[in-house]
Amino acid sequence: MVDILVIGSGGAGLSAALTAKQEGASVLVVGKSYPTTSQTSMAQGGMNAALGNVEEDHIASHIADTIKSAHGICDENMVRKMCADGPQVIEWLEQLGVPFSRLDNGQSGISSVAQRQMGGASAKRACYAQDYTGLKILHTLYDNCLKEGIDFLEEHYLLNLITHEGTIKGATFLDIRSGEVVKIDAKSVVIATGGFGALYHGYTTNAYGSTGDGIAAVLRAGGAVSDMEFIQFHPTALKHSSLLISEAARGEGGYLLNSDGERFVDEIKPRDIVARAIFEQFEAGQEVFLDVRHLGETKLMELLPQEVELCRLHEGVNPVTELVPIKPVAHYTMGGIDVDDVLEVNGIKGCFAVGECSNAKIHGANRLGGNSLLEITAFGKFAGENAYKHAMFAKSTPADDTQLQKDKAHIEKIYSQECSINFYEERDKLGKLFYDQVGIVRENDKLEHALHEVITMQVALSKMGIEDQATTHNQNLIEFLEFSNALLLAPTVISSAIARDESRGAHFKRGFECEDDERFQKHIVLQWNKDAQ
Repeated sequence: MVDILVIGSGGAGLSAALTAKQEGASVLVVGKSYPTTSQTSMAQGGMNAALGNVEEDHIASHIADTIKSAHGICDENMVRKMCADGPQVIEWLEQLGVPFSRLDNGQSGISSVAQRQMGGASAKRACYAQDYTGLKILHTLYDNCLKEGIDFLEEHYLLNLITHEGTIKGATFLDIRSGEVVKIDAKSVVIATGGFGALYHGYTTNAYGSTGDGIAAVLRAGGAVSDMEFIQFHPTALKHSSLLISEAARGEGGYLLNSDGERFVDEIKPRDIVARAIFEQFEAGQEVFLDVRHLGETKLMELLPQEVELCRLHEGVNPVTELVPIKPVAHYTMGGIDVDDVLEVNGIKGCFAVGECSNAKIHGANRLGGNSLLEITAFGKFAGENAYKHAMFAKSTPADDTQLQKDKAHIEKIYSQECSINFYEERDKLGKLFYDQVGIVRENDKLEHALHEVITMQVALSKMGIEDQATTHNQNLIEFLEFSNALLLAPTVISSAIARDESRGAHFKRGFECEDDERFQKHIVLQWNKDAQ
């Protein structure tokens, strides 16, 4: 039995693993893919920390900006902790070897780390490594985990959590390579499996696999989710591929123009405001473009080399000389697993959740740009510390094989299941349904229609088997399991959006355009009713 099982090998999971290992725990990190392919690698713009290296800034300002962006749906104590930890986290990452971009200011250490402005911030606060910030952090964390001798188990797909009398005992996984269902016993579990942006399949910056697998597993195990209606749409994704063009492009001075060449919004306002402004341009029959031509090739290649290459490769335009066609797409899920102030899952002792899968009540109705990388490292460390504390007093008696046998039977059933409906087509339909009817601007009648469509898909799931009967390396099976989890989470998003008859941050509803603090300055918490299944 391992002391701490970390499920998910992105920035949050690696931060937790490294911290727990340094505390003296035995740690195993399990992921369905490989650490360097996690969603963290797609975070480009930067990590917030009130260093004040470029202009005057204070932790109090960072806290105030975060609370303002959250529109009152946050735990101020958790926000204070994250923001106050910012400078120490940057110092920790620098000591680990993250190659932050530097200022030529004659200083050393974190005093020389370059910072840029991001949406909703009152100062240039985001520390960055060109436009590869998440990638550089991820690789550095992984290198240090390997140096510490942390064990990794790749290509293992999470099936379910194992609990006994409300306490975590481990989890079951499908070994993708062998096709075997396995059980891993653990004293503490840290879930760091990422968000559920792939519900918007085809209309998201997220990878196909961001289907909320860890969140779905927590629901099945008796935990709760909260704030699922708050989905952040990033204003600038490439029009045809939905690939992210970082907020850094606007933070460095990029403009947003409509078809008439007019600027129509302050580009560094919070993401919900900018995304809705673009949506309004679309409704008026306009196209929208990102314009960075005035920044010049030298500056673009120094600060935004990845963005330039993405535009050339995937949109066929050269941003040095041409306008870049863009659209807003689903980017980040503010809600997720409901946790307490030590990141322990409400309802499951010894199980902790961190990163985008977790609702630590810091992002609220609208995440501040630059806060996600801070959350995964600051709270990743915090989750590792708390998981270690639980493990030191937890019983080492493993659970029986009940869950293991259930999951083996479930996988066998999928192989023999009817396959008269192509679930890939249904996945595409779900993505478009969510983008059109559970998107940037919402209406109750469209939400009700979307819920009906999702329930219809759930009923039809028994006719959506798999065609590939291979027992090893069966990607068809993995994608079916991912789609099943997406269908489980879809009603929680829609139901929460229907219940919130107001507009707050990323949740904007026609007919209810104002915030209603009297009725809705609270979290909507949902739990799976097993008896109804």
